[in-house]
Amino acid sequence: MAYNGWLLEFLVPTGLDPANSYVSEAFAADQPYRILFSGIELSCDALLVSAALFMYREDARRLPRAGWVAIGAFGGFSVLDVMVPIRCAPSLGGGCEPVNPWHTATSGLVHFALFASMALFVADTRRQHGAGHSPIRRWGPWLLFISMAAALATVGPLLGHPGGQGVAQRLHLVCVGLWLLLLAAGLRPGAVPCTREFRSGLADADTSPSERENSS
Repeated sequence: MAYNGWLLEFLVPTGLDPANSYVSEAFAADQPYRILFSGIELSCDALLVSAALFMYREDARRLPRAGWVAIGAFGGFSVLDVMVPIRCAPSLGGGCEPVNPWHTATSGLVHFALFASMALFVADTRRQHGAGHSPIRRWGPWLLFISMAAALATVGPLLGHPGGQGVAQRLHLVCVGLWLLLLAAGLRPGAVPCTREFRSGLADADTSPSERENSS
């Protein structure tokens, strides 16, 4: 829910048209609710980075570890995205340029890390035996496809064809929120191999048969 803090625009008078404005316009340097939306975004990023660091240490499997690195990068790049906002809201007119090169670059990094995390975790569930009922395996590919298509549909104003980018971006953000919920659901007990059991199995694999007999 925190990642979809843009929903507050229905409660506070941002003046932005949800159908034809970027969510990042609420973060623009001249907007009255910049601190509110930035604070929500930074709080969400802190949670993502913290979770990624914790899970990276707890999960020794290769693909999930790479996925958590991508989640951490996603949160870190999102912080940069907030720290280099656009100067003003282009959808409100006033001669505001729709492109801030630094903001565009950080947004690109955010999307790269996000899609990398989705692809890595989906690939991991497809490699696992008995993961057929995993929510990530079932719904992850759909969310990856829809969110990527929606993200691509937001570039119209950057190419000189504004209109409708707000709907596409908000659909993308809803998909990202659902992806984070799926990721959390995939970590519930029984949804993924237990870390302690996994480590115990590694320890047994490193112990010779004679050592195991002596210990028993």
